[in-house]
Amino acid sequence: MVIQSGYEKERQGMVTWQIADRGIRDDRVLDAMRRIPRHCFVPADCQSMAYEDRPLPIGFGQTISQPYITALMTELLHLNGDEIVLEVGTGSGYQAAILACLVNQVHTIEFQPDLAERARWILDELGLTNVTVHHGDGSEGLSAFAPYGGIIVTAAAPLAPQPLLDQLAVHGRMVIPVGGFAGQELQVWTRTPDGVDHESVAPVVFVPLRGIYGWSEDDW
Repeated sequence: MVIQSGYEKERQGMVTWQIADRGIRDDRVLDAMRRIPRHCFVPADCQSMAYEDRPLPIGFGQTISQPYITALMTELLHLNGDEIVLEVGTGSGYQAAILACLVNQVHTIEFQPDLAERARWILDELGLTNVTVHHGDGSEGLSAFAPYGGIIVTAAAPLAPQPLLDQLAVHGRMVIPVGGFAGQELQVWTRTPDGVDHESVAPVVFVPLRGIYGWSEDDW
């Protein structure tokens, strides 16, 4: 795995003050956040702000999530290292890069083709060979590689999409923001031998999930 250098001091500070000091305890997640250069995933005019405690625009009406939210959603998956994970909403590719440090294989799917292509290029440049970027309707999941030990959705859905729940392995977890324009809640869904359970974790604000099981342009 080849990781570019730069902004090391800012990255270490981000992990210490924005993430660890706010309650993220998974050492593997913290290490991944220290290793992956967030500035490589944002436009050039935003790189000096890449390690600040906020989301940033990446074009096409999309954003890269606040670092703490990336860490929180990753930790909530309870990953052990041998999983195949699905990410819905590749965006910049940063979340997929974090996951690549933690699991066996990452499949990530993006609705916007230009974002998918840019993320694919960045991930390749960083040498993250266990990530595959797909273009398509992520709200339907990616059944060809299911079941997944974890699913992470980085855009807000009106409800937890049934196809994604169906593609979870038993004991697998899905982390997803659910709600509308006024706000959402971060939910964790767990597949059990008898069905699915879920809990709400925190209020969040995400861009809308597009697709059959997401929001239409008219509704959001």
